[in-house]
Amino acid sequence: MDIKGQCWTDEESDGENESEQFLYGIQGSCAADLYRHPQLDADIEAVKDIYTESAVSVREYGTIDDVDIDLHINIGFLDEEVATAWKVIRTEPIILRLRFSLSQYLDGPEPSVEVFQPSNKEGFSLGLQLKKILSTFTSQQWKHLSNEFLKAQQEKRHSWFKAGGTIKKFRAGLSIFSPIPKSPSFPLIQDTVLKGKLSVPELRMTRLMNRSISCTMKNPKGELFSYPPNSQTVAVPAARAPAQITTRQLIELFFSSQAGGHCKNIPTLEYGFLVQIMKYSEQRIPTLNEYCVVCDEQHVFQNGSMLKPAVCTRELCVFSFYTLGVMSGAAEEVATGAEVVDLLVAMCRAALESPRKSIIFEPYPSVVDPNDPKTLAFNPKKNYERLQKALDSVMSIREMTQGSYLEIKKQMDKLDPLAHPLLQWIISSNRSHIVKLPLSRQLKFMHTSHQFLLLSSPPAKEARFRTAKKLYGSTFAFHGSHIENWHSVLRNGLVNASYTKLQLHGAAYGKGIYLSPISSISFGYSGMGKGQHRMPTKDELVQRYNRMNTIPQSRPIQSRFLQSRNLNCIALCEVITSKDLQKHGNIWVCPVSDHVCTRFFFVYEDGQVGDANINTQEPKVQKEIMRVIGTQIYSS
Repeated sequence: MDIKGQCWTDEESDGENESEQFLYGIQGSCAADLYRHPQLDADIEAVKDIYTESAVSVREYGTIDDVDIDLHINIGFLDEEVATAWKVIRTEPIILRLRFSLSQYLDGPEPSVEVFQPSNKEGFSLGLQLKKILSTFTSQQWKHLSNEFLKAQQEKRHSWFKAGGTIKKFRAGLSIFSPIPKSPSFPLIQDTVLKGKLSVPELRMTRLMNRSISCTMKNPKGELFSYPPNSQTVAVPAARAPAQITTRQLIELFFSSQAGGHCKNIPTLEYGFLVQIMKYSEQRIPTLNEYCVVCDEQHVFQNGSMLKPAVCTRELCVFSFYTLGVMSGAAEEVATGAEVVDLLVAMCRAALESPRKSIIFEPYPSVVDPNDPKTLAFNPKKNYERLQKALDSVMSIREMTQGSYLEIKKQMDKLDPLAHPLLQWIISSNRSHIVKLPLSRQLKFMHTSHQFLLLSSPPAKEARFRTAKKLYGSTFAFHGSHIENWHSVLRNGLVNASYTKLQLHGAAYGKGIYLSPISSISFGYSGMGKGQHRMPTKDELVQRYNRMNTIPQSRPIQSRFLQSRNLNCIALCEVITSKDLQKHGNIWVCPVSDHVCTRFFFVYEDGQVGDANINTQEPKVQKEIMRVIGTQIYSS
């Protein structure tokens, strides 16, 4: 194969567009000056063979004997809501840039690692996490690689310099690599894909499914059934007809199985180091939320991972998290999601002021004391009084949006040096994805302007949920809980609290997550509708809703922020309609926590109550819910 491209000096490359593609090769007078390590050719060709021609681009710096290799990691397999929560552009590959010695390659200095998305200029914190992971991986592999290549160089150096040598001969000359086989493990890639018979999405799915991982899951009855990696049919219990599982579902099941430790397996070197690091990147990306952004160990949170990546609760990681300046995004969060930050602060306050705070205020803030960076504030014993003082000094988010964030921070620091660090912790410890819904996407029958999209399930759970949904179907139901509980829910997930210290109401119908299709029942669990509030008429609700969303020309809208500390809330969840869902009239109990996912969150102020007669099973209500959701959450 002829490989043609360009040779660049470091002076000529300055100021070039980073998104421009550079193919590997040399031309003209550069050929006399440069020596390329032969394994570099082999590894680049392996990437092109297994992925595509566009999966790798190269820039040479002849005068300093360096080469930049850009590996394009396709992240189209991420669901849209996951990509949004992680602040990545799923339609654009993540670029992994490695800088090697051009002449020495793998037996030269350890390469530097950069991770970026060309169009993702701000807030790409996931890139920092991935860079740390891949830098560690490269360092761990380097000693092994260097030793193997030195040995191979001593034994077979003469084969590299044969006149008329080819890439295939170079591969054959290195015993630690073998040529890409035309074997059953790559049947579609070698025979069908390379002939252009598969589309790009099918190609990506095929490559993912070629990984030798089998998935085993429990059905709702607790029976086990397995999904072999290259099969498209799965046996289900005899009570149901056999179901056809699509390739997409198999990929979802594959990603959900990664939590068992597969994502940290070291891929084989059989196809070269570049393919190895691409495969390792593909393994790690879907489960980044399951590992601490600092130590890269699995989270020790009580209920496991959530949707958004986070630092773990280990003290050393907490100190490193603050020291490394990862918290600098607080200003951006306040600017772009002020209503959400306002809600997070309100939830924190409700948990802190609750008589049950010793039980429900979990996690407890891990804040580094700015006056003594070697100690944690509010510790070692839980100092609720000191925490309350700092929270009282957190200025209104409304005020923050009116002026410079730096000026507001200075004022906050004057009031209490722990106020701003506490605000940063409240923002960064939230592991759910919350977005204030615009008026066009609000559910009007809920009669409140404080409506949020709330997604908290980690990708693995969401994948299992969607697979179960295809088998059993789903519906919507309300879940009511006191505002004081939501500080924990956003960080630990919606859990089965029956017969535990977290249980507040009785479990008359057994253990599980309690739901209801009728709004008034869930309003009761939220602390509303029990006689302390007068239930307004529908006309009053409509008038109130219209009044709250009218923007007078003379003043900016104020109802976008919470005006009161007297808050009640209710969530709208999607639940799997399998036989496990126990229906006792209008009170439903789901004992399988994986079968319940939050979708919406509604907040009411000063005793205001929504329509108590909403029934999620009515066709017009379901139609409105699906209109608001659209296909964003359920694209398949």
